[in-house]
Formats: sequence, structure tokens, C-alpha cells
Amino acid sequence: MLHHLLQGLRKPLTEAPPPLDPELEAIASTLDQVARDRFGRSLSIRQVDAGSCNGCELEIHALNNAFNDLERYGLRFVASPRHADVLLVTGPVTKNMREALERTWRATPNPKWVVAVGDCGADGGMFAGSYAVVGGVSTVVPVDLVIRGCPPTPKQLLAGLLSLFGS
Repeated sequence: MLHHLLQGLRKPLTEAPPPLDPELEAIASTLDQVARDRFGRSLSIRQVDAGSCNGCELEIHALNNAFNDLERYGLRFVASPRHADVLLVTGPVTKNMREALERTWRATPNPKWVVAVGDCGADGGMFAGSYAVVGGVSTVVPVDLVIRGCPPTPKQLLAGLLSLFGS
């Protein structure tokens, strides 16, 4: 038993951190600088699930995990649309979520941007034509940017947000 305890003291028991993606780092730093130049502060993002399969949500959550940790760049997710600059909307808009999305859009202060995330957010994706689906996000609220993919990667999400501000 003592042998096992001493073995843990000789070498670290944790894994080394994964290498940082320099391209992702560059995109995130640029996006933070653009947001600070434009707003004088960091970018606040509200994510809205309008009826998705949660594939896009997993990638959006990956933006905020310990590996990517986008809060270090000043990008932050907020709980209320009243504090948001950008609405990231995922999934096709279902009939049950239509009113909630409209209310969220109205509660977001101007200037505001709406980003339809994923193929489903763009045009309904594989759920287009379903009896329960109204359509893509643009059928309910004005969309400023579409980030395609099923699901888009965190790098694609950041690059899309950066293109939203013309940089």
C-alpha cells in the first residue's frame, strides 16, 4: 500500500493539457477585439433552442468548456435575452417554440444580431416539411447570419460570429 502512495508522489497522475489550436486562438482573440472596439465591452451571447436535436448545442457548449474556455476572450453566454447582443438560434423552429422565439427576439435590446446555427436553423434541415415545424429561423425572426453545418464546429461558429461584424 505504501508503495502505491509513494508512486503517486513521484509523478503527476493527471494528463497533460491538450495542445491549443492556434487558428481557434487567433479567431477568438480577433472576435474579442472587434467586440470591444464596437461595443466597448465583451460580446454577450444568448443561445436559443427552437426545437433542435441538440447536436448544435453540444458544439456551442464546447465553446465554453475547459478546453476552449472562450470567456478568457471576453465572449460570454448570458441567461437573459435582455443582456444579449447576439442570439444563437439552433434547430428548426417548431410550432410550439415560435412564440417563445418571437418573445426572446423582442426582449433583446437593439442593436441585436440573430444567427441561425446549423442546417436546421437555416432552412429546417432534415425536419423541413414536418407537421410540427414552422421552418428555418428566418421564417419567424430576421436573421443576420447563417452558420451551416450538421453540426458546425466551434471553429466554424467563431469564424461565423467574426464575419457577422465584418472582420
